Formats: sequence, C-alpha cells, structure tokens
Amino acid sequence: MEKDILILAIESSCDETAAAVVKNGREVLSNVISSQIELHKLYGGVVPEIASRKHIEKINQVIEEALEDAGVTLDDLDAIGVTYGPGLVGALLVGVAEAKAISYAKKIPLVGVHHIEGHISANYIENKDLEPPFLSMVVSGGHTHLVLVEDYGKYRILGRTRDDAAGEAFDKVARAIGLGYPGGPKIDKLAREGDPKAIPFPKAHVEGAPLDFSFSGLKSSVLNYINSCKMKGEPIREADIAASFQEAVVSVIAEKTIMAAREYDIHKVCLAGGVASNTALRTRMKEACGKAGLSFYYPSPVLCTDNAAMIGAAAYYEYLAGTRHGLDLNAVPNLKIGQR
Repeated sequence: MEKDILILAIESSCDETAAAVVKNGREVLSNVISSQIELHKLYGGVVPEIASRKHIEKINQVIEEALEDAGVTLDDLDAIGVTYGPGLVGALLVGVAEAKAISYAKKIPLVGVHHIEGHISANYIENKDLEPPFLSMVVSGGHTHLVLVEDYGKYRILGRTRDDAAGEAFDKVARAIGLGYPGGPKIDKLAREGDPKAIPFPKAHVEGAPLDFSFSGLKSSVLNYINSCKMKGEPIREADIAASFQEAVVSVIAEKTIMAAREYDIHKVCLAGGVASNTALRTRMKEACGKAGLSFYYPSPVLCTDNAAMIGAAAYYEYLAGTRHGLDLNAVPNLKIGQR
C-alpha cells in the first residue's frame, strides 16, 4: 500500500487568503477561504495594497484553521504547495514568504504552483475519474485561455484572449449598468430576468486565429448602446443588456471550445476559473458538449473561485513529477501557463 501524500496548500494571488490540506491530490481534508470582497466593494475593484495587508493579517489564522479542520499538524505534511504567480505581486509575496518559512522550519519540500494550472486541477477533485488528455476552457478575471492538458503538469495553449479577459469584461459591463463589484455574479443573476436575444451585440472573431478571443469590442459595444439610449432618451433595460452581453460571451466560448475539441480530437472538456461558476456558461457548455458527444466536467462554485484546494491538487502532481523549489522561490506576477 502506497503512503498517502499530504500537502498543505496556500493561495494568496488576489483578494482571497486561502489554505487547504489535500490528500493524494484529489481528497480535500480542509479548504479555508477568507474573502476580502466586502473590503474592496467600497472601491469598485481590488486595491492591491489593501489586499496585501489583509493577507498578512489573515494568513496564519487561515493555515491554523485548515490544519485543525483536517486533523493534522505541520509534522504530518509531505510538502507545502503555494501559488507563486500570476497575480498581484504584493499579495503573492505574502503566501510565498509564509510557505518558505514553513518549508524551512519543518524541513519539508516546497512546491510552487501556477495559479491557472491550479484552476484547471480543481477538476480532479470532484471528478475522480478525470485523467489527461483533456481540453480546459479557463475563464477568469484575468484569463480566457483554451488549454490542452496533454498530461499532468503538461499544458499547451491553443487559444487566448487578445485583449480583455471574459471576467474583466463582466466587471466593466456590470459597472456600466450600475451593478457594482463583483460584476460576474451580479450579471449572471440579472440576466435571468432579461432576454438574451434583445440586443444583437457583436461576437468577435480574430482574423487568422480562429481559437483566439476578443472581448474589448463587445464591451465597447455595450457602452455605446447605453450612451445611445441616454442620448435618445430611450429606456435602458439593464436585464436585457446583461442577458444579451452574457449570451455574446458564452456562445463564443462554447463555439470555440467545441471547435478546438474537434480539431485536436479530444473527447473530454473541462471548465475552470472564476467565471466557470456562471450558470449560463455551464448550461451552454453542457448542451454543446452533449450535442458533440463530449464528456463535460466542471468544479462546484467554491472550487471555481480562488481557493487553496485546487493549488493542493496541482502541487500533488508537481510533487510526484519531482518539482522542488528552493528558498529563492519568488513571486512572478506575469507567470505564463506551462512556464517552469
């Protein structure tokens, strides 16, 4: 019987301070998240300096809680996994410094993890039968990437956004129609009351790169529509705007994902990232994959948003592959997927 591998994972790339204990990469023994949403709401978005200070306040508390919930101590651990990029540099540094301190004090291996590879790995937690190769559609505040997961820890980017990430477009449109921050969940909710076919917003296609995305034109189109209504004195139907905007985003994402699956002959598709919890996107992807005869996987909402359990899952496979980082591990705010 092989020995169980216990990993303490730390995530602090943006505005969630999180720690988790994960066994063998797929079993979550604890998953503690301290969110700062209420703090940043006042400013309409994440303020990096405030985020970093809050991480410093919360990180020890979150780790202690994760160990207690899992019924383990630092002495039981086989490794420490930590997000070292991409993200806000000050926020990342808090998690990295903490992980290095524990690794040094307890003489246990340190494994740095890519934040987006963590999001993709969240799918392993709830789908125990999922194994590479598969296609992952990563949709978050900072990323919109079509990633071919060739093997554990082996990623190839097939398509990406040329400008705004989908989550960023959601936040900007939410602000424009007066919904506030965070925009994604608010648009998702309001869109249910609107007509997705009410306003024909454009669906951008990038010339010569059929698997790439572009959302800045769509965002501008929404702003122009709102300004035009104001100038003409016409009513602004927020629910219709939200539904039509969301429709333009999810239809393009689903269409390109299926196109990539066919082109690369992949039969398994996953959703990952914060926007993966959007109900319209899940529904559309489920339908599209069903029609195309593809297996479709997605994590539950708590594993879509930033959390440490997903970092623990990714760290496990890095650990098995022999990845070890020294005490010179640093935060890399613009770390690319697959970069080691």
